Amino acid sequence: MTERTSPSESALVEPALTGSTRPDTIRADTIRIRAGFELHFELTQPTPMLFVVEPTERPGQRILAARKRVSPDLPLSETSSFIDIYGNTVWRIQAPAGRLEVAHDLLMEVSAHKDPVIGHLPKTPIEALPGNLLHYLLPSRYVDSDLISSEAWRLFGDIYGGWAQAQAVCDHLQATLQYGAGSTSSTSAREAYQSGYAVCRDFAHAGVAFCRALNLPARYVCGYLPDIDVPPDFRPMDFHAWFEVWLDGAWRTFDARHNFPRVGRILIATGRDASDVAFNTAFGSSVLAHMKVWADETEATELPPLSEGFPQTPTVEGLRLSEAWVDRPRLT
Repeated sequence: MTERTSPSESALVEPALTGSTRPDTIRADTIRIRAGFELHFELTQPTPMLFVVEPTERPGQRILAARKRVSPDLPLSETSSFIDIYGNTVWRIQAPAGRLEVAHDLLMEVSAHKDPVIGHLPKTPIEALPGNLLHYLLPSRYVDSDLISSEAWRLFGDIYGGWAQAQAVCDHLQATLQYGAGSTSSTSAREAYQSGYAVCRDFAHAGVAFCRALNLPARYVCGYLPDIDVPPDFRPMDFHAWFEVWLDGAWRTFDARHNFPRVGRILIATGRDASDVAFNTAFGSSVLAHMKVWADETEATELPPLSEGFPQTPTVEGLRLSEAWVDRPRLT
């Protein structure tokens, strides 16, 4: 998941790229992304489960093809979906005891352009905010914005402009937090911030917390983020988290984890924090035995035949292989 009086230069500088790149000014308006996941669970007893994993069509993203796989096959009465209070699609499954496999394969059309940077956008006074946005100013399960309010105003209170404040938050988190595991599923924004270590979920929670403390409505976002026009990464792909701030009548994208404009985001769901958009909630004991996520730019116009199955690691989907990793010395 900056500027103080104008957009920060550092927020607009991207790392050195490898391979071919396409200047943003000449690329097509849209690109296609193949995205999806495989999840395998081990269940000791029948367990009701919820999944928040399905993107919806919205401005900037369109579903060209999609298929869902649940194994073992379940009766229709034991699988359904609904729209939650935030507009997210939620799958509801009554899973039997044993091994459960859930997978989704998507072909998406998204904007080919980088995240917009609109540094002059003002902060909307609280009295002018729509009533349905006011709860995005309040603390929530993982966003303890009330506990970092003094720190937020000390660091950013003298910055003028809504975008400028939000971007200053991203710059500060990028400079302060080291990317790395140090949190758990129960770690709050303040705890992650004080630890000095963060994964994308923590960066997003901290960004939301600081913005809410500054009276900027902010919400947590989960989705896919392919590696487009960035150095290749050997680590297995995962879902990604960033955040959005309400500025000048719309939700605007901020990503404190990367802190520079990216291409190809696919938004799955939004909420107050990760508790609202957890990719899986099990109402009972469950073990996640396998997880694979992929999101890659593609020229394909349709999904491959089912006979070819879902992508299997190692492929370009789900395992981002750098040249250095491929050519690394092997142990014998």
